[in-house]
Amino acid sequence: MFKIMIVEDDIKIRTLLTDILRKYSYEVVEVADFLQVEKIFEQEAPQLVLLDLNLPYYDGFYYCRVFRRKTTVPIIVISARDEESSQVLSMELGADDYIVKPLNIQVLLAKIMAILRRNYGEYAGKPEPDNEPLPIHLDDRNFSISCKGAVEELSKNEYKLLKKLMDKKDTIVTREELLEELWDDVHFVVDNTLTVNVTRVKSKLANLGFQNVIKVKRGVGYIFDSAMAGGTRQ
Repeated sequence: MFKIMIVEDDIKIRTLLTDILRKYSYEVVEVADFLQVEKIFEQEAPQLVLLDLNLPYYDGFYYCRVFRRKTTVPIIVISARDEESSQVLSMELGADDYIVKPLNIQVLLAKIMAILRRNYGEYAGKPEPDNEPLPIHLDDRNFSISCKGAVEELSKNEYKLLKKLMDKKDTIVTREELLEELWDDVHFVVDNTLTVNVTRVKSKLANLGFQNVIKVKRGVGYIFDSAMAGGTRQ
């Protein structure tokens, strides 16, 4: 049974979500004390978080940052804010999806099931054998990339993007594949958002001494060049 934590200050919405999720056999943790959100999160260790943006004391953007510093748990933002800037910022801070109120319950349930299946179920990523290990090390415990003692921190999306490219090294990964890997509903994502994330990852690789590791295939996508990554650091 998956445990879902609801961080929503509207009692009617929170109660509705709780009743529906329990009907579908999910274990639910309701947050009612918004001074204890972080403590409850750490104690309960949910497999997914439903997070409102407009909350007492601290907003949902703050909690996106807090949760991402601690874990890779999936986060679905549920908010009445329908402006593009809030959606993009939520995903930049590590949210996996964004749903605008009023809620379509069937859509929400479908997204929850898809995210849980991808992160914990049949579609969860499994490491493949690598006959030629790269000198670059990705750490999924704290979202970082390192080489020979030098470390660069990554956002959740930067980590997922780089892992996808490294897992398929020397193979073109389309922009569509990357968008689907990073965000469940690409309709909420402006095309430039992916470009910004790639640019940040390339910059962090460069800080470790790896230039031109990620190459752009115009009109198609990106490729992780293992020859450039496996060479001597500049």
